[in-house]
Amino acid sequence: MEQETVGLRQQQTKQAIALMMQGRWRAAVAVNQSLVEGFPTDVSAYNRLGRAYMELGEFAHAEEAYRQALEVDPYNTIARKNLDRLAHLKDTMTAPGGDSRLVPQHFIEETGKTGVVELDHLAPPEVVAKMVAGDRVCLKTEGAALIVENGRGEYLGRVDPRYGQRLARLIKGGNQYTAVVVSSTEAAMTIIIREVYQSPGQRGQRSFPVKGFKGYRPYISDRLIRQERRLEYEEEIVTDVDDEADNDE
Repeated sequence: MEQETVGLRQQQTKQAIALMMQGRWRAAVAVNQSLVEGFPTDVSAYNRLGRAYMELGEFAHAEEAYRQALEVDPYNTIARKNLDRLAHLKDTMTAPGGDSRLVPQHFIEETGKTGVVELDHLAPPEVVAKMVAGDRVCLKTEGAALIVENGRGEYLGRVDPRYGQRLARLIKGGNQYTAVVVSSTEAAMTIIIREVYQSPGQRGQRSFPVKGFKGYRPYISDRLIRQERRLEYEEEIVTDVDDEADNDE
């Protein structure tokens, strides 16, 4: 009987992970919910449930799942990190300017109008790690430099000068841009920037070079978005497994 129970848990766990890798978040909620009901000390299932709810934008349910994970394991790093992210999302969503999240797919393959860049001179890890794919960010010129801030006005990083100086000049000339996070870890952040308005006085000037250079891509594909989000989730799985192994010792 015990072997059957263990087998069922392993089968449901594999199913839950597969669904999340495929982006089938509603189905993933159902499987992970079944897991925590049958195995109420399964920290990984609570974390997966929280992640699925986050992807669906159901932040209250996500917060509840992560708090349940901490009740089982007060030192679980995955739950704590995502509760910090949720706190950031709540603050940003109540700030002026409306919705803090955009759909990255809206930025795909806008040649000359869309660019994907990695930031340098990053903010402290505890600030950067709170950002997730789809978070809206703000562009701000400081002299010839272009810096990036979150919705609360906190500094996140700087656009590479080889690219940022051109955008800063175009912004000062009247162009307008929207930007969102593609991927974010404690050590790196990639954003998408899109031209949404071109000043008549700058008509014909490309915002983004057609050819890329290191740290820059002229556009982003839907496949790349899915791949980067998958890598982010796989990193969480590895960390969660390592945490469980440490707890078992």
